[in-house]
Amino acid sequence: MRLVVGVSGGSGIPYAVGVLRALHELGVETHLVVSSGAKRVMSAEGGPQLPDLTALATHVHEDRDLAASVASGSYRTDGMLIVPCSAGTLAKVAHGFADNLVSRAAHVTLKERRPLVMVVREDPLPRPMLQNLLAVHDAGATVMTASPGFYHAPESVEELLHFVTARVLDQFRLDVPGFKRWKE
Repeated sequence: MRLVVGVSGGSGIPYAVGVLRALHELGVETHLVVSSGAKRVMSAEGGPQLPDLTALATHVHEDRDLAASVASGSYRTDGMLIVPCSAGTLAKVAHGFADNLVSRAAHVTLKERRPLVMVVREDPLPRPMLQNLLAVHDAGATVMTASPGFYHAPESVEELLHFVTARVLDQFRLDVPGFKRWKE
C-alpha cells in the first residue's frame, strides 16, 4: 500500500506522528508532505518537530515541489490523508486551489477518485468552514475530526491519540494493533 500523508498548519502535530508511526509499523509506503504552516506550528508548539515526522516516512517531498511524483494522477497511490488539516488547507481543497503540494496532491486524489481523508482540528466551526467541509465531502473526501472516543477508558493522552489514529486508518481498511473497538 502507498499513501500520501499531508500535514498542514492546524494544531495537532502529535496526530500526524501517531498516524505516521502506525503506517511505518504496518509497512505502508508513505509520501510525506509538510506545509510551511505546519512547520510554523511545530516550532510554536514545541512538541514533535520535522525530524520526528520525516524519520517515520518512506519518502519526503517539499511542499513547494509541484513537480513531485504525488502531484500527478499517473503516479498511483492508494489515497491520501491530511492530518491535521487546517482551515486554510480545507478551503484550498474545497475550491480546487492547488498552490502547494499538499493541496495539489489532495486535488489529484479527488480527481482520480482515490480515498482522501481530511482530519480537521479546529473549533468552533464558523459558517465558511462548515461550507468547505460540506464541499470536500461532496467532492468525495471523508471528513473526520480529531476527537477521540472515551468508551475504551483511556488512561493517557497517548491512548487518546491512538484512538484517532486507528479511526483514521480504518478509512483505508488498515488495522492498528491495540485498538479497542466498541464492545470488544
